[in-house]
Amino acid sequence: MTALFRRALLSDYFVLGLCALYAAAVAPFTPGFITAGNFANILATMLPLLLAALGQTVVLIAGGIDLSTSAIIGLTSIVGAMVMNDDTGWLARSPLAAIAGVAAMVGLGAMVGAFNGLGVTRGRMPPFMVTLASMMGFSGLAVWLTHSKAINALPATFTLLGGRTAVACGLVLAVAALAHLMLSRSLFGRWLYAVGHNPRAALISGVPVAGIVFSAYVLCGVLAALAAVLYTAQAETGSPVLGQRVLLDVIGATVIGGTSLFGGKGKVLWTVFGVLLLKLIDNSLNLLSLSIFTITMTKGAVILLAACLDSARARLGAT
Repeated sequence: MTALFRRALLSDYFVLGLCALYAAAVAPFTPGFITAGNFANILATMLPLLLAALGQTVVLIAGGIDLSTSAIIGLTSIVGAMVMNDDTGWLARSPLAAIAGVAAMVGLGAMVGAFNGLGVTRGRMPPFMVTLASMMGFSGLAVWLTHSKAINALPATFTLLGGRTAVACGLVLAVAALAHLMLSRSLFGRWLYAVGHNPRAALISGVPVAGIVFSAYVLCGVLAALAAVLYTAQAETGSPVLGQRVLLDVIGATVIGGTSLFGGKGKVLWTVFGVLLLKLIDNSLNLLSLSIFTITMTKGAVILLAACLDSARARLGAT
């Protein structure tokens, strides 16, 4: 029995099994849970969260953490809307407005990621402190730029991403496939795992540790900005507080999936399963009309359990 539990705990599909068990357990008590419409809703809410969680996965594998994801989502949402909205946008009603807006969002996300990466590598500051300061600073900047007001009248070519789940799904699948290939088949991926596992040994072996860590934070910023593209398109508005409650879900889904908080361990597939489980929990509790406080407490308990399982996996993997 102990050997069976160990194999299950270390399996790549452990969290997927938990998803199936959870769905089977709550379905009889949750009206409307097992319906095509509800599953489509779960998929739509999964997509932007998965993009942000993939960025967090890369950083965690490298042995860091990024708390600024929610700030990047809010700031890039506002800047993108300022570029492309049809009323006061810098490129208002231009055929290139949507493309320029998305490019501005992704570029800004990369810049914030580079800021975090420089603070960690050149400044030699703890990732927690660097990204916490970024979260506070860039969140405040997003609010200051708009005085807490949302920006509406986004072009229809942009909001199409939010209304057409198939289009957004294709984008996310492409990004996830590229991330999988990067982590499993590229030299950069091998270096990323090496740095997260033992940065000193990686440096002695000739791995450019600082460059790998810096790149991980830039990638995280880019993926958070892409998540902001989908969140903004779904909401059809640019808002400085768009990602205010996303951080818990991003880190939680990544850790639930099995990416280690200790670095050097993680997979794209694990993160997909972690996002799915968290969204199943979120969706079912919303259908039961529970309060936001109850939902947050429940997700917090699940994330704590996932952290405990992460420690158990680390101990079992070492034996």
